[in-house]
Formats: sequence, structure tokens, C-alpha cells
Amino acid sequence: MPKAVIDLSDHTDRIVNVVKARDGLRTKSQAIEAIVEAYEEHILDPAFKPGFEADLQRIRQGEFQDVDDLGELL
Repeated sequence: MPKAVIDLSDHTDRIVNVVKARDGLRTKSQAIEAIVEAYEEHILDPAFKPGFEADLQRIRQGEFQDVDDLGELL
């Protein structure tokens, strides 16, 4: 497992400590990993996620409705 020495601002250190306490983690490393996982799930392009192609195929096979005016749906 890679190891790194990083400099955190006071604010960032507080955020890491909050995540650590909230999730009941033992180390800041675990907290940083949790933050990175959350970032990956919510921020990164879905194409990078495993199973994206299966989801895309499922969506493509769904039922669609042609709409000429958005007002029809509202």
C-alpha cells in the first residue's frame, strides 16, 4: 500500500477529523479513504464506475415516450 506525507490546512484537518469521528474510524487514513470513496461515487464521471455499461444497456432497453412540447409532461 502506498504511503504519503501530506500537508493539510487547519480547515481540511478538521474536516478529516469530523469524518473520522462521524464514521467511527480509527485513523485519519481511513477517513481520507472514505472521503475519496464518496468523491468517486458522487463526482467522477459515471463511465469510470464498474457496471456503467450494464446500466446503460438497461436504460437503452427501457420504454420511451416521444414528446413535442415539454409542457405536455408538466
